[in-house]
Amino acid sequence: MTEYGRGRGPEPWHPEDPLYGDQGWTGHQTQQGQAPYADAQQGYPQEQQYQQQYPEQQQYAQQSQYDQQYPQQQGQHPQHPQEQGQYQQYAQQQAYVPQAPQQPQYDSQGWDTGQGQYAVPAPAEPYAGADPYTGADPYAQQAVAGYPGEAPDLYSTPEAYPPPQPPGRRHLEPEPVEQEDEASDGSCADGGRDGDEPSGGGRRGGRSKGGKGGKAKERSGAACLVASLVIMAVLGGGGYYGYTYLKDRFATAEDFAGEGVGETVDVEIPPGSSLAKMGNILKKHGIVASVEAFTTAANINPKGKSIQAGVYPLKKKMSAAAAVAVMVDPTKLNVITVPEGKRNVEVYKAIDTRLGKPAGTTEGIAKREAKNLGLPAWAGNNPKLIDPLEGFLYPARYDISKDSTPESLLKQMVKNASDKYSELGLEGKAKELGLENPLQVVTVASLVNAEGKNHEDFRKMSEVVYNRLKKTNDVTNQKLEFDSTFNYIKGTSDINFSMKEARSLDNPYNTHFVKGLPPGPIGNPGADALSATLNPDHGGWMFFVSVDGVTTTFTQTYEEHQTLVAEFLERQKKKNGG
Repeated sequence: MTEYGRGRGPEPWHPEDPLYGDQGWTGHQTQQGQAPYADAQQGYPQEQQYQQQYPEQQQYAQQSQYDQQYPQQQGQHPQHPQEQGQYQQYAQQQAYVPQAPQQPQYDSQGWDTGQGQYAVPAPAEPYAGADPYTGADPYAQQAVAGYPGEAPDLYSTPEAYPPPQPPGRRHLEPEPVEQEDEASDGSCADGGRDGDEPSGGGRRGGRSKGGKGGKAKERSGAACLVASLVIMAVLGGGGYYGYTYLKDRFATAEDFAGEGVGETVDVEIPPGSSLAKMGNILKKHGIVASVEAFTTAANINPKGKSIQAGVYPLKKKMSAAAAVAVMVDPTKLNVITVPEGKRNVEVYKAIDTRLGKPAGTTEGIAKREAKNLGLPAWAGNNPKLIDPLEGFLYPARYDISKDSTPESLLKQMVKNASDKYSELGLEGKAKELGLENPLQVVTVASLVNAEGKNHEDFRKMSEVVYNRLKKTNDVTNQKLEFDSTFNYIKGTSDINFSMKEARSLDNPYNTHFVKGLPPGPIGNPGADALSATLNPDHGGWMFFVSVDGVTTTFTQTYEEHQTLVAEFLERQKKKNGG
């Protein structure tokens, strides 16, 4: 930085000066001869120092200014003629004494408005011998507005931009908008503004004239009416849903009172139904007043979550609590349950009772229509069978509806048994077990189910059957000697009976009298008995006895068996008071 300073004069003379090309607050490079700030005299201390030191020299030519700044070079001239001529020429060009500069104009806040012209001294040429840029004017292409009249005022022409504003006033102001009529404020009072035609005459948002304005008002009025209707609909809908939500959230659920009135309705609850689904089914049939009342009552009842699928006889308009009380009681289910090992005669009686039929109705149909109820081809062909359907009324629960009949129930039971036996592959398993046909597999399973008490008993019991059926069995001579077969003939379930009678009764089902298996099953085996029959224990068991009537003990030898039998007879004697 040289001593020329930064005042209202030109830019720094050397391009490498760090302040060269410094931008003013307008964001553009400062022009020559214009002060970037109105208070520039406060921002450049070099100029202030210069003015304080040499106030009387402001009106002199730059040559005098040069002499005062570099007094050590006064009287010294270049040694070479060429340099001396350049020096004299330069001094003659700079001998002009400028006029007093016009003072800048300021606004009320003290900011320079940019309307004034400044008389700025021309840059002094440094000594040619010391400047590497001798002979080159770095500002030759720049216009210097140092004197009035030499350069046009860039802010006085009609096309000129307004003078720069100080930083505190540098804000964009919105363009003025013409005042609209009070009725054109966009409200629905007169239809708002007409947006169909572009405004003319340079007006923004101008209103259309003539007949179009009336049409615009009509259209805007209709739009306002539609908008009002939409708002009313939204508010109405929101209020309705809000009321519904509050009612469902806090209001007491609707419920009937009492045990119900009118006719009894059979309501079927499908397997896997939730409490909510049950409530919907009951409400649909008119049993309960609301789903909420039913689910609440079911959650309060300790057994409410154990309600089983099935058909329930219920009355209409029952209280939710009364409906739940019926449904948690298994005996109230309108179903028929076939227990594992149950004989057919007992199933027939249950069907007659549940359907309200005379005694013997279902048994008679079973005997007459046995071949038409869906038995597999390998079943029902032995003429010695007491009941061809024995072993084919599969243990399960069967729902009863108003359309249920003895035939329909028997067909459903036979179908379930046939499907299960096919799933287990009894035809192929029969040969693997040394049996003649699948019916014999079912027969073994029925014996196992009748004599055993649990799955482990079933597996050992099936081992006993297979070992006694072997031709090498010389202990019982291939007789099974199962008491359950004698009871099946008699229609009883006695433990104590005359062994003499049992051994003398000639009946193909009496295994105390005949060798091998009976002609057919003696009951309806369940899944556990069937599985144990297909997978015997292989423990070599030949005998079994239940000494205490609860636990079954299995033995391999006859001697062990006789010891247990003696213990059993002693218990029975004490029990009978003998």
